[in-house]
Amino acid sequence: MSSRSIRQASVLRHSALALALAIGLGGTGVVLAQSTTGNIFGTATPGDTVQISGSTGITRETTVDASGRYQFNNLPVGSYNVDLKQGGAVVDSRKNVSLTVGKGSDVSFVAPATAGNAQSLESVTVTANSLPPVDVSTVDSRTVITSEQLAKLPLARTAESIALLAPGAVSGSGYFSGPTGNALVSIGGGSVTENAYYINGFNTTDPLSGFGGITLPYGAIDQQEVLAGGYGAAYGRSAGGVISQVGKRGTNEWHFGAQVLWEPRGTRSTPGNDHYIISTAGTTAGEIFNYNKKDTQMRTVESAYVGGPLIKDKLYIFLAAEQERVEQDRYTDQDSPSYRDRSYRNPKYYGKIDWNINDSNILEVTGAQNKQSYDANVYNFDYNTLTRGDYVSKDTSGNPLNKTGASLYTAKFTSYITDDLTLSVLYGKMKGTYYSELPEATDAHIITPTNQDPALNGGTPITSNNPSTRRYTQNHKSTNTNLRVDLSYHIGDHTITAGIDNQNVHDINDGQTTSGPGYAWEYGAQDPNELIAGESPSDPSYVAAPGGKGYFVDRYIYDTQASVRVKQRAQYLEDSWQVNDRWLVKIGLRNDQFTNYNGVSQPYIRLTSPQWAPRLGATWDVNGDSSLKIYANAGRYYLAMPASVALRSAGSSLFTREYFTYTGIDPNGVPTGLTPIASATGGPISSNREYGQPRDPKTAASTSLKSEYQDEFILGFDKTLGDKWVYGAKATVRKLRNAIDDVGDTDTIRNALIRQGVDPATIGPIQGSYLFNPGRASDFVVPSTTGGYYTAHVTNADFGFPQLKRNYYGLEMYLEHPFDGKWYGKFDYLYSKSYGNSEGQVRSDIGQTDVSATVDWDFPQFMEYAGGELSNSRKHVIKAYGSYQLTDEWMLSGNLTVASGAPKSCIGYYGENETNPTGYGSYYHYCYGQPSAPGAAGHNPWTWLMDLSAEYRPQWADKKLAFNVTVFNVFNTRERLATYPQAGQSAKPDPNYRTALFQTTPRYARFGITYDF
Repeated sequence: MSSRSIRQASVLRHSALALALAIGLGGTGVVLAQSTTGNIFGTATPGDTVQISGSTGITRETTVDASGRYQFNNLPVGSYNVDLKQGGAVVDSRKNVSLTVGKGSDVSFVAPATAGNAQSLESVTVTANSLPPVDVSTVDSRTVITSEQLAKLPLARTAESIALLAPGAVSGSGYFSGPTGNALVSIGGGSVTENAYYINGFNTTDPLSGFGGITLPYGAIDQQEVLAGGYGAAYGRSAGGVISQVGKRGTNEWHFGAQVLWEPRGTRSTPGNDHYIISTAGTTAGEIFNYNKKDTQMRTVESAYVGGPLIKDKLYIFLAAEQERVEQDRYTDQDSPSYRDRSYRNPKYYGKIDWNINDSNILEVTGAQNKQSYDANVYNFDYNTLTRGDYVSKDTSGNPLNKTGASLYTAKFTSYITDDLTLSVLYGKMKGTYYSELPEATDAHIITPTNQDPALNGGTPITSNNPSTRRYTQNHKSTNTNLRVDLSYHIGDHTITAGIDNQNVHDINDGQTTSGPGYAWEYGAQDPNELIAGESPSDPSYVAAPGGKGYFVDRYIYDTQASVRVKQRAQYLEDSWQVNDRWLVKIGLRNDQFTNYNGVSQPYIRLTSPQWAPRLGATWDVNGDSSLKIYANAGRYYLAMPASVALRSAGSSLFTREYFTYTGIDPNGVPTGLTPIASATGGPISSNREYGQPRDPKTAASTSLKSEYQDEFILGFDKTLGDKWVYGAKATVRKLRNAIDDVGDTDTIRNALIRQGVDPATIGPIQGSYLFNPGRASDFVVPSTTGGYYTAHVTNADFGFPQLKRNYYGLEMYLEHPFDGKWYGKFDYLYSKSYGNSEGQVRSDIGQTDVSATVDWDFPQFMEYAGGELSNSRKHVIKAYGSYQLTDEWMLSGNLTVASGAPKSCIGYYGENETNPTGYGSYYHYCYGQPSAPGAAGHNPWTWLMDLSAEYRPQWADKKLAFNVTVFNVFNTRERLATYPQAGQSAKPDPNYRTALFQTTPRYARFGITYDF
């Protein structure tokens, strides 16, 4: 869809796999509710008793079976003591066994024990690092970062920064951000909207468009799990990755603490200015494009926590709060020159109550909240003198919104009905608010003033006092409810898990409208003899050539507003089958159903036929001692359509441009001496026929529409190297088999009806966009002027489209040294390639956020030479991170990321003659008349980012007090991450072409003081 205004240990000698799953334990198949739990399993003498007691008061007991095995399923993460009993007396013990989310811990009592030697044996302590370092009980691609690691590593305090430690995760485009302004990530070649977020098992993904999700205060994270593929049938609605956080909980000891972090302005390096790369009529190569030299920032973070028993062994509480304050000075580029004094307030809260009703039943209640408050004063800025001018207004552009937030409340009940049967029920609600202040300015906003005729503006672009193109509805809210029921049953060599995953989203009063007087002025420049839009006067998007010197302006109007909802249902069944003592097979099947409703509660997408998503995984404990694991996985993953799709694809959207030539420009940037340019309507033109009429839900989408889905294949191994190292490799293949986007080629739909024998005189108005499956034949409903409807069957060949393609190939190799009390380190190298003709639901190169309504697939001209290396591709990525306990008081840590640059593109006007047949402008895969596929313009530079940290915990403060300093981007590398891709025409090049859009953050330092009691 058109979007021409883009917003700126020793190894234990037995088969751990057999232990994990022959007893129905290992693997994720028995870890319920989005992996908020772990397992303990092992061997002992048949008939003995094993008892576990956790730091959160959980006590359970079981008898070792005839084969010498025992198990405890679905335990809350935490620390446990494991006791072996004979005749009621403890004869052996393992203490402080830490559970990792989604995994199993092998605690085996190998040698027979007696009461006589119990005293010496009970002093043995087994911790996570001395357990087998290769987890043979899982078949997925999982990275788990614990709170201990988070406290040591030099990381920014976001879920996405943690996720970037996982192989296959790369930074998303700077155009996109999450609900509270956080940067986003692409995982395994997926777009940034294809990830799923969870807090304590509840889906917190942005319900509107899928951009990120709400997350925990950094200090409240117990463990963060990043699933980059191969996950079980319990997971769905994701084709990228899963970012799942498990929050901390109270224990039998009271703990509290606080932390203050400070990033002063004085430690931040000067970023340097960005310059124009090419010369045009109004700009000169080397001239300043964006005055970044004096951009500054200061950040402070205060956080605190408290947790402990309200009733020992019975009732626990944990509370955490975090307040981030950011002050910025920012100068915007010449397209909309201004100086902005910005202020952010980002509080986060978290609370959790755990009630051990009895040894068999647990109730967990979670509350979490994220907020962002943004305020900015906007001033004029003169690029000729590089000086700040008068105050203009507050920033109400909506990027970001002035006030946003989400509150989450969940309750989870777990019942260990028997040793073999576990039930888990989770229900929660998340409420979102989205508020933007009304603009103070009443003048029209000026879009692309650098395209003004320099003879009329004195060579300097003229703008207005209105900094915002659009304004947002002020009473916008959302609700998201999630119900999960999971049941796990162990029988023989099988552990069978089944469940439902239901979600309902309501998006209330969502919308935008043009600011100021209800319209904006958008300046353009092109070849004076070429049509502005269309190929002939008969085209519905036709706009005549501007003539003269090729300068023109359009009156831009945009308006959408609606309350919409989405209903999502899923059922799954999974079997973890221990085939023999070394082989585990996991077989799962998930069925998703999606229904999207428009503003009057009519379904416009109903994808409720079975959408089977099979999952198959296997792991082989080659030597039977957890020293070598070979694993494989294959699966299909469906992706739902978020709520916001309805606003333009099924609402009453208005999006028009009316074109004029002009003879002057007033001091507010408003064109004068207007002369209308001939158009198909004689007035405003909408490339997608969005003229504000209510959309018939029957004409919103193809009747043969199928959900987006992706197939994935993984093969890998993990192996110990001596008793202190682990290494491995993994190959991943992902293929997007089906996608959803919109198509606007109404002429082809009309011609298909005529070929079917329909009288052209009876064909009613055809909508300017339909949701469909690119690369597949589709059936479109078209109204008849005589009443009723026609159905047009249109093949992919009729449209002239290529086949849909998005392929991702990755080969990862790693070397890891588990923490041994002194140091931890991991080195990871990934070679990957992501290529095709569709990035997914959004487009990173042009910053298009209209989910499943991108420019792609609107018309066949956009798909010519569209195949190439996609925006999220990074062919080479090296990651290395770790920590070193230098002395009892000093600890050092580091994080290195080296990555090849993202592909660059040159997109311009269509074909050798550089025309604009669709009216969209510079969005075709041609560069000054020559074919130009994505990536054909080369790549951005490699990035080398090194972060280092040092912490001092003095003995005189009993190591409860810590002083920390972290330096980010130590070598102060300043490289381009993305460049402006739109080239314009040979006769009228776009002055912004090849300018820097986003660059690496300059070096800065963070100082911290922490106290933990």
